[in-house]
Amino acid sequence: MLPRPLRHRSLRSWTRFFSSISQGVEFNGVHYPPDAFTNVRPSILSHLSRNIYLQRDHPIGIVRSLIEKHFGSSFVPITALPPIVTPQQNFDELEFPPDHPGRRPSDSYYLNKDWMLRTHTSAHEVQVFRSGIPKWLLSADVYRRDEIDRSHYPVFHQMEGARVVEPSEMEELAKENAELERSLAAVNIEVQDVSTIGDSNPYQKWHNLEHAQLVNANLKHSLNGMIYALFGGLATQRGCPLQVRWIDAYFPWTSPSYEVEVLFDGKWLEILGCGVMQQAALTRSGKILNNSLIVLVQQSPGVPKDRVGWAFGLGLERIAMVLFQIPDIRLFWTTDSRFLSQFKEGTVSQFQPYSKYPNSSKDVSFWINDQEVHENDVYDIVREVAGSLVEEVKEV
Repeated sequence: MLPRPLRHRSLRSWTRFFSSISQGVEFNGVHYPPDAFTNVRPSILSHLSRNIYLQRDHPIGIVRSLIEKHFGSSFVPITALPPIVTPQQNFDELEFPPDHPGRRPSDSYYLNKDWMLRTHTSAHEVQVFRSGIPKWLLSADVYRRDEIDRSHYPVFHQMEGARVVEPSEMEELAKENAELERSLAAVNIEVQDVSTIGDSNPYQKWHNLEHAQLVNANLKHSLNGMIYALFGGLATQRGCPLQVRWIDAYFPWTSPSYEVEVLFDGKWLEILGCGVMQQAALTRSGKILNNSLIVLVQQSPGVPKDRVGWAFGLGLERIAMVLFQIPDIRLFWTTDSRFLSQFKEGTVSQFQPYSKYPNSSKDVSFWINDQEVHENDVYDIVREVAGSLVEEVKEV
């Protein structure tokens, strides 16, 4: 049972929540009426306009800028797409199967059955390609129902990057790959590529194989260079080469697919996921390039598609926590000047703890009799009632 004071506060909080959410959600002048899917909380909606990834002196903004600087002006930065999308954008256009767990209201935030908060930047992938941009970097806040501890938060930030290569560009791409390979050979990086191409991680059969291989190589060289630009200095300070590892992965929107890890403090840390884009995503986009509309129609398997693209996605918080040695993901949302004043645009500096008070542990326990409750519902109740005062919630 809940202790009496907490129970009373909980009831007051949830009375406020249901009275406000029963009228629906207003955002940017648009009203979203509620229905059985509605599960977004006021504490989550309050993050929609924070935009900490756009703040130049914020660790999240610094990491975003460092990546954009590495890729240069040929990659267009995109930072202003709204966080409310349709399930079709978030799932269907990216080949998510109908039974994928991410579609469940227990895992994602819904304004109603037709509108939701994006769970990843990939929700805008087809939309961006429709705009006619062949190379881009998209940064945004994303929302997922999650547990309560130092490394999880229901609002975080991703960067999605992508490039599409035309058949006429493949010869130039081969030269670019050779130059990238030479550049990587000249820096202090060790790459372990244990990824494979095969039945479980294949090239797409409707791609020109040589073109797919060139694009795959460009993906790996480009991301190895980006990772060195971010972590190379940290490895040099520790007197060792930067160690990077590529392993097989599965993502619905790429094939072949990979995860990339960096060795840090003796542990392999996952940094990003990536791969060669599923051709269906490009087909749906009706891509516009060179100011002319190219209509791509769905063709039967085995018919070659000439354009090949790669894409990657990464979490800005994960990288910032390593680079700046920030121990708690919730610190990114503080408005305390003792935190914010420590960081400057373009500079990676180690976070200095500023609290003069020791940790204070106070446990609260409760149980629910004979009733099935999803843990994410419990986490949302705790956040709505206690805010950031709760250090961690565990099921025991």
